[in-house]
Amino acid sequence: MTENELRIIIAVIGVPLFAAIYFFGRPKRPKQGRRAPWVRGENEGERIEPTLGDPPSPEQGKLDVDLATEELERLGSAIAARRKPPPDIAEAKPLRGARPPQPIERIVTLFVAARAGDLIDGPDLVVAAEKAGLTFGDMGIFHRLISGKAEAGPLFSMANMVKPGSFDMRHIDEVHTPGVSFFMTLPGPLPALDAWEAMLPTAQRLAELLDASVLDEERNALGRQRVAHIRDELRAWDRKQERNSIRLR
Repeated sequence: MTENELRIIIAVIGVPLFAAIYFFGRPKRPKQGRRAPWVRGENEGERIEPTLGDPPSPEQGKLDVDLATEELERLGSAIAARRKPPPDIAEAKPLRGARPPQPIERIVTLFVAARAGDLIDGPDLVVAAEKAGLTFGDMGIFHRLISGKAEAGPLFSMANMVKPGSFDMRHIDEVHTPGVSFFMTLPGPLPALDAWEAMLPTAQRLAELLDASVLDEERNALGRQRVAHIRDELRAWDRKQERNSIRLR
C-alpha cells in the first residue's frame, strides 16, 4: 500500500470520527423561548402567568358581590319613607282628588369600583367620602344632604357594594370592599337633573381620591355618551313631573 493510499484511508475514517466527537461532546444549551409543560410535583414553585378567562380566586369571589337591585330598592324605599314634605305642602289643606305621596318610580345608580385585583380599605373610603362632601348617617350608609333642609331627606346616598350595603363603623378597619354604589330615588327633594348634577361629580371625586373607576348601572365604564343620555332621560322625567303637578292644581 502506497503512502498516498494510506493518507486517503486515514482521512475517510478521521473526518466522521472528529465530527462525532464535536457533536456529542459539546455542552447542551438550555431551551429558550419555551417553557416545559407543568406536571404536578415536578414544577412546584414555578411562576404560572395568568391568562384571560382564568377563574377568580375564592377570596376574590367572596367579596366581588355587588349590591343587588332589590337591596337598593329596599334602601331607597326606607329613605323615601323618612322624607318629610316641605312646610308649604305639609301645612296646606289636602286638595280634593289629590294623589297620595308617589312611590319610587326610578332609582338612578352609579358605581365606584376598585381597579382589577384591588380592594378599597374602609378607613380610606371614610376619608374620601368626607372629602367628597358625604355624611355618614341613617341606615349605616353615606348621604348628601341639602344644606339647611336635612328633613327633606338625602339628595342621594352611597352604600357598600357588598351586601347588605351598610358600613359598621365600629369595625371599619376590617372593611375591604370592591366598590360602592351611588343611588338616588325619584321623585326626590330636588328635580332629578339637579340631583344628578350633584351625584355625578361626587362619584367622580370619590373615584379620583381612591384611584378607582366610575361605572354606569350596567357596570360599564361611564363615558360621555352615556352621561349625555342619562341627562336627557332625567330632563324628560322632570318635564313629566311638571306636567303632572300642573294637572293637580
